[in-house]
Parts: sequence; C-alpha cells; structure tokens
Amino acid sequence: MDLSIPTAVGVTPKCRHCGHDLTLKLIDLGLSPVANDYVDPANYMKAEPFYPLETFVCRECRLVQTRDLLAASEIFRADYAYFSSHSTSWLEHASSYVDNMAGRFKLGPASRHVEIASNDGYLLQYSIKKGINCLGVEPCESVALAARDKGIETRIAFFGRAYADELRGQGWSADLITANNVLAHVPDINDFVGGVKILLAPEGVATFEVQHLLTLMQRHQFDTIYHEHFSYLSLMAGQRVFAAAGLRVFDVELSETHGGSIRFFVCHAQASHPESPNVADVLGRERAYGLHDDAIYIAWNESVKETKRSLLDLLTALKRDNKKVVGYGAPAKGVTLLNYCGVRTDFLDFTVDRAPSKQGRYMPGVRIPILPPEAIVEARPDYVLILPWNIKNEIKTQMAEIRSWGGRFIVPVPKATIED
Repeated sequence: MDLSIPTAVGVTPKCRHCGHDLTLKLIDLGLSPVANDYVDPANYMKAEPFYPLETFVCRECRLVQTRDLLAASEIFRADYAYFSSHSTSWLEHASSYVDNMAGRFKLGPASRHVEIASNDGYLLQYSIKKGINCLGVEPCESVALAARDKGIETRIAFFGRAYADELRGQGWSADLITANNVLAHVPDINDFVGGVKILLAPEGVATFEVQHLLTLMQRHQFDTIYHEHFSYLSLMAGQRVFAAAGLRVFDVELSETHGGSIRFFVCHAQASHPESPNVADVLGRERAYGLHDDAIYIAWNESVKETKRSLLDLLTALKRDNKKVVGYGAPAKGVTLLNYCGVRTDFLDFTVDRAPSKQGRYMPGVRIPILPPEAIVEARPDYVLILPWNIKNEIKTQMAEIRSWGGRFIVPVPKATIED
C-alpha cells in the first residue's frame, strides 16, 4: 500500500528536525479539535475549529511527527486545563524520580534543579523537601500560578535557546534538568534541545521522559496522537536530535507511565558519564520491531483501523442490549479516541473527571458532558469506559463501588475489552 503524501495541500511537509521531505504517512485520524480546548456551557452552541490530525515518518532521521498547523501558543494558553497533581500515581512517580536522581547524581543544597514544563509543581515539591535549589519554567499561567501557591519559584515562559541564555545569565546553570512529557510538545525541537545544551552545567544531567514510539505502536495507542504532541520519539531518532545539539544519550530507562515511556539520560558530548548497556539494548528492541524500516509503519496504519472497529462493535452491541455506558476521565487521549471513532452521547451518557477545571464543561468535538466522579455512583451504569487507560488500575481502585451493582469496566486499546 502506498502511503506517500499527496501534494494537493501545495507543499510537501518538512521534518522539524532534519528538514527532509516527509513522504511517509503513519496515520490519518481525520479532523479533530484541539484536545485540551474543553467547551464551556456558554459556548456549547458555538462552532469550534477542527484541524487535520495526521502523523508522518521522516525517512531520514525516523522522527515521527504531526504536520505543522498550530503554534504552541495556541495550544498551551493561560487557561490550560491539565494539572499533573490530580493523578496520585503520577505524584508517586515524581517522588520516586527525585529520590533516585538525588541519590544517583549526589544532589544536595549546593545543586540546582530546573524543570521545564513544571506544571503545577507536582515534581519540584519533592526536590524542595530535599533542600535542592529549584526553578520551574512553565508557559501556562493557570498551572504556573498553582505551583507558585506551593512556594515553588516558577517562571511563565516558553523554553528555548534565548530563554536558556537568560536563565544562565541569572546563575541557573543546572546540575539536573527535568523535562517530563514536554519534548513531544515543542514544535521547534532543535531550539528546545539547544536550550538544554546552554543551560546544562558541564557535568550536569538532563532527563527527558516521553511516550516511547515503540510501545505506542506495539500497543496500538493511536489515541495518544493529538495536536499538542508535535513529535513521537524513539531512541534511534532521539540520539540524532540530541547529537545535533552537542549532547549525548548515556542511559535510558523504560517505564509503564503513560502506557509505556522512555526516559533519556543526556549529558554534554564530552562529559564523563559512561554509556549504559541499556542504550544498546533499547536500540536492539527498536530495530527488532522494525522502526528503521518503512514496512512496520504501513502495517500499523491498517491495525489502527481495526482497533477503532472493535470499540465500535462492542459499544454498539451493548447499546442494542439497552446497557448504560458512561466514561471515566477527560484526558487529551480521550478526545482523539472519541472523535476518531465517532463516539458521542449516543454511546456515552457522560464522562467524569477528578479535575475541577474540567467539570461542568464538555469534551471537545463530541460534546460529551464532564461531571464529577460521584455522578457514576448516582447513575449506576452497567459499564464504565476508561479513557485514561494508562492509569486504569488506579481508576478501578477509585471506582471499586461499581462492582456492588454489577458494573464493569471497558478498556479501549489495544483492543476493546471488558474487565472486572
């Protein structure tokens, strides 16, 4: 099957890292709204913008990426609604990270820790408890102000080379730079990584945690593709991006966060950190799956369509049997899933979310109402569709009460399944 990109749009898109033509399409998820643009009741009757949601594979550097359509400032606005601290499992992950980094790299009161995209201070709060000098850089005012309320020094700014120069001039040469789930969110990936190069102390370490392209594809996690994710990283692509900035990947770790993540440990090219065997191991896994070859991307494109069909088949059968189905969560991945699959209130009566910033609003595009979690207990549904499936075990624990009336859970990917 030929998935080369048609030229009807006028200009063949270019790779945001190496500049080569993007001629291999990974997936076309149709038109979709911006994932975190939740709809207020006052705007319910107003139209919202939809944009093509497509991803491409660079045949030169293997960076998977969306087409450039929206500026980051249009997505990560002052009223950005994602607050990291609403997930207890993510807080535990952050606390463990700080413990491990402080021990491994001997961080203490003389050290400087900068987190880029520090959100509401969910992670730096643990570094502060250890007496480490901390600074957060966060472009979204809503979450940055929440961090400041916790006593965490937070600058409201987009990070890149220019801002890194400014911070370095203020004495913020960093022993540890943390960038969790942000590298995928920056349209100019070279400027962002170049800024890390500027800000990092000579023997400093920067860690970048992103969803791993390998697990995204192996587990059919197409719903983690949305407009605010500009890039999708493998180690083979990441090494090239970092090397171009004069940085070196000396270790990697794989974890189950966000459905399967990779953490890059990066230092200056000439720094003394020895290379871990983990690097060769993960590169071997990626090559064994075929990320270096076009064929695997073409096959994956077809498999995503089957994932969609399985979810629609299940929901259709349940509704024909007069079962009540609701959702749990209103994450960005849920916006992609529901819009691509065409799941609206004809399938889901409502969804719920623990974040007060989302309650009383509607899911973008499909306009499914978002209620507080207690609405599930009041409605006593037969099934709960877990939209943030990456924390399904946490949600099952929180919603254990549904089993008292025979309620069950639905997990939509990699194939829609019913779970107790």
